[in-house]
Amino acid sequence: MGRSPDVVVIGSGVIGCSVAWELARRGASVHVVDDRPVGMGATQASAGVLAPYIEADEKQPAFLDLSIRSLSLYDEFITDASADSRTDIPYRHVGTLQTAMSEDRLAGLRWTAARLAERGVAASLLDAQAVRTEEPQLADDVLGGLVIGEHRFVQPFEMTIALAAAAKARGARFGEPAHVRRVSATASGASVETTRGSLAAQTVVMAAGSWSGRIEIAAVRARPPVKPVRGQLLHLAWNGPILRRVTWGERCYLVPWADGTLLVGATVEDAGFDERTTVAGVRDLLEAVSELVPHAWTAGFLGARAGLRPGTSDDLPIVGWSKAVPNLMYATGHYRNGILLAPLTSRVVADAVIDGRNDPSLQFIGPARFGEL
Repeated sequence: MGRSPDVVVIGSGVIGCSVAWELARRGASVHVVDDRPVGMGATQASAGVLAPYIEADEKQPAFLDLSIRSLSLYDEFITDASADSRTDIPYRHVGTLQTAMSEDRLAGLRWTAARLAERGVAASLLDAQAVRTEEPQLADDVLGGLVIGEHRFVQPFEMTIALAAAAKARGARFGEPAHVRRVSATASGASVETTRGSLAAQTVVMAAGSWSGRIEIAAVRARPPVKPVRGQLLHLAWNGPILRRVTWGERCYLVPWADGTLLVGATVEDAGFDERTTVAGVRDLLEAVSELVPHAWTAGFLGARAGLRPGTSDDLPIVGWSKAVPNLMYATGHYRNGILLAPLTSRVVADAVIDGRNDPSLQFIGPARFGEL
């Protein structure tokens, strides 16, 4: 197998692959280990919406600042990953349209628009007539909407496959599927015990998403408090003109893909590690999309998918060094924002691991807030 890698990355979702690529292109020897193929955890059930300003008034300032920083990196991130992977990653600047079907919701959009104006973010508040001019397929009882042009979307599974290819092009190795059992400190770094044997490395990055808390960390009683939250998505074959941009309703969001199909997401379910799609989830999403866009009743049904998103109690990711195992770096707990936060997370992790430089954000997203992890 050759020399031991400098870094073992546990997890091959969007966070694991983006971290592996960033480390590899900065010169680290990287080995990625997972018991699933690339992108087949929560990533494959993500819609890829890059929209930090949605409901900006309800979000923690710390999270909003992280999201905005990461969005600002996205153009360069996609350009560089596309070049290294020799792949065109589907990525579009189309903005988002938030809709209101009640006066309370419309008042909330006015509030959001005011907060965005204070930040200097361009947004257009639309009345009932203007919102249907912007999107003719909306239901008649939509009272208004808010367009935020800075928002974007990317096809997450395709991006993650490209990130893995980019990492490989830079020398990273992706091992055969293997389940990680244990991480231990060693005199020279850390050891990762898997069902295919052990890997020694100078540093280990824990990017296993919802499964991060199930991997034993030697000499550590506490586990990272990451909880799986099931999200179900629908994939519809649209007929007729597709929506112009990502559209957000009160019960669902809609993502129009370039191939003329539509993603509808997403449920939020406390279902443990149950990754099934369910009749209830599919029904709720079909009713929600058809309430917002009645033409959806004529769409073809291409399928449903489910993923377990790694949530934390404060809705912030866990990124930073372990105090209990000095050479263990956490990069997990991104909940519904792994795609959005991938560029920033990969940069923050690589800065710490390669350059010994700790980003100021680690003060509030680090694992220390949950004890001696």
